[in-house]
Amino acid sequence: MDWLQLLIGILLGALAGFLAGKIMKSKQSFLVNVILGILGGALGGWLGGLIGIGGGWITSVILAIVGACIIIWLYRLITNKK
Repeated sequence: MDWLQLLIGILLGALAGFLAGKIMKSKQSFLVNVILGILGGALGGWLGGLIGIGGGWITSVILAIVGACIIIWLYRLITNKK
């Protein structure tokens, strides 16, 4: 993986965090949602690889958003925040 792919992955994760924050009606700050989205993007990509889904921008964005929603949900469980 070169630096451009890493940068695109981080930006995709940031976008996923923003969108997941809107979907989950998150009250965390924009920065927290972006960080959780980057982690969620990695989780979504990993889960997609496990079940054999992947390849393409649209699929990557959807997997990143799903992963970010999962991470936001886990964050709420751990911190007892809504």
